[in-house]
Amino acid sequence: MGENPRIVVGITGSSGVIYGIMLLRALQKFDIETHLVLSKWAEKNIEIETEENVNEIKRISNFVYDENDMAAPISSGSFRTDGMAIIPCSMKTLSSIANGYDDNLISRAASVTIKENRRLVLVPRETPLSKIHISNMLKLAEIGVVILPAMPGFYHKPKSIDDLISHIIGKTLDQFGINNEMFNRWGKK
Repeated sequence: MGENPRIVVGITGSSGVIYGIMLLRALQKFDIETHLVLSKWAEKNIEIETEENVNEIKRISNFVYDENDMAAPISSGSFRTDGMAIIPCSMKTLSSIANGYDDNLISRAASVTIKENRRLVLVPRETPLSKIHISNMLKLAEIGVVILPAMPGFYHKPKSIDDLISHIIGKTLDQFGINNEMFNRWGKK
């Protein structure tokens, strides 16, 4: 990571918005500058799935952009970042990125991340997966995008839902080289 770490976080309307919220909180603890884009369906799912307040989620981010603001700094490669995580990543967003559609700021920022050879981590949360989903994931994986499905491990003996979520957040932070103790690692007691 750079001297002043900066990560773009996209939260889409897939179920599992708590993953994105917990990632933002973890990045805040590590003093990493965050640039947040919430899709309108992410905002709706925050209301449906959690007791969280959308405005509070925005407040824990350093910068927040409207998903339709295609002139936001993160839409340009000249705006330097250490990468981007889309967590959770809907299949619509994944498809948009895989096919270069760039229909909103989340997929545009992801395309910029790809073209600038920066780390892009997608955390899809969908089941079952269709051949179209798998094909789009393969297309992205072949160009270096990290596909990190929200599939928590159990070797660390989770005791709560938070433990399961923390496992995925820790694995996401690992992808950016951020040392963390979000979960008990294999072989560590």
